[in-house]
Amino acid sequence: MKSAGLVALAASLPFALAQSPAWGQCGGIGWSGPTSCASGSTCTKVDDYYSQCIPGSNPGNPESTSTTPSSTVAPPTNTQPPVADNPYTGYTIYLSPYYADEIDAAAANITDSTLKAKALKVKEIPTFIWFDTTAKLSTLEPYLKDASAKGKAEGKKYLLQIVVYNLPERDCAALASNGELTIDNGGEAKYRQYIDAMVATIKKYPDVRVVAVIEPDSLANLVTNLNVQKCSRAQTVYKTSTQYALKQLDTAGVYMYLDAGHAGWLGWPANLTPAAQLFQQVWQDAGSPKSVRGLSTNVANFNALRAASPDPVTSPNPNYDEIHYIESLAGVLSPFPAHFIVDQGRAGQQNLRKEWSDWCNVKGAGFGTRPTINTGSSLIDSIVWVKPGGESDGTSDSSAARFDAGCVSASSHVPAPEAGTWFQEYFEALVRNANPAL
Repeated sequence: MKSAGLVALAASLPFALAQSPAWGQCGGIGWSGPTSCASGSTCTKVDDYYSQCIPGSNPGNPESTSTTPSSTVAPPTNTQPPVADNPYTGYTIYLSPYYADEIDAAAANITDSTLKAKALKVKEIPTFIWFDTTAKLSTLEPYLKDASAKGKAEGKKYLLQIVVYNLPERDCAALASNGELTIDNGGEAKYRQYIDAMVATIKKYPDVRVVAVIEPDSLANLVTNLNVQKCSRAQTVYKTSTQYALKQLDTAGVYMYLDAGHAGWLGWPANLTPAAQLFQQVWQDAGSPKSVRGLSTNVANFNALRAASPDPVTSPNPNYDEIHYIESLAGVLSPFPAHFIVDQGRAGQQNLRKEWSDWCNVKGAGFGTRPTINTGSSLIDSIVWVKPGGESDGTSDSSAARFDAGCVSASSHVPAPEAGTWFQEYFEALVRNANPAL
């Protein structure tokens, strides 16, 4: 499917630096850039395709500039209980150093000075950080520690946005973002270890609020794609693993939004009630955790929040944009909490697709509405950028193990690299087509 965030810059990008900066890439299959890190950082393997320069000699616990004592003991459970109010209100969103580093590297390869200046503005826009492998959890503590130090130094309250994305048999109805865990390799137990490690780390930094999107596409696949053998087989493990994540993350006070697909998927009238029933079932079977705030929509997709008019490909669905979908879904969500966040990171241009189901590197797309809590709807907590724009949705190479035919659709920008790797040409197009303009 749609994103694998926090993975390598494309091997084709030339680098002039002899060493990678903090948070930069320093290795991995196909990597042709620097393999050593600037002073103060250690090159740490995240997966076979990506190694990252983590500040400090111990990548799991780097040195901090903060003068306050470091937290080494987890605080009591629920030290950060969520309240009824919007979790984004009054908080400064932490900017991903990794994404900023990607953009700096990309901008260095743009010769048009006007376009380069616009591109560099993107690194000041908050995006979610994806934890799509267990190994990437080694970067979570550095981010939390940095956010905590910034908050203390600036006298502000910081919020870290993450995506929990590592279910066994992930992306069961597609191929582009298949994950590391399977049922046959003990994936359910390994997923619990992944969640436990995440929770333990978050609890060390109770001064940093964490907002999480939970498992993009996963429950949506159980609503519409049980005819796919892999999804049918994964149905139970999807539910039990998601419930485990909700229960455990609740003890750390993480504000959670279960992923709810998008208007062109679960927004069809026949899918609304089954979707609502599934979200409620999973939430209630997890004990109705209070930290579950609601649902995320349009993650890594291209739908407008409020379309000026229906795109012809959306006919005959009355829920032709995200606001119509959200309002319709909220009407059948009870007692599940009906609060939403909506990804508009790549929704700046509309009426682009040949089919509404086209999802991979859509041609002509542009960066969209900037993250804001001024959403115009009491149902929507925030407009967000969940997918880091510039990272590919999937490869167009038909010989690749994770090739999905959706990435060579009539709507797709080709050629394209593996999901999550940097797509320079596509990033430049997103900048050029941004609406509002950068």
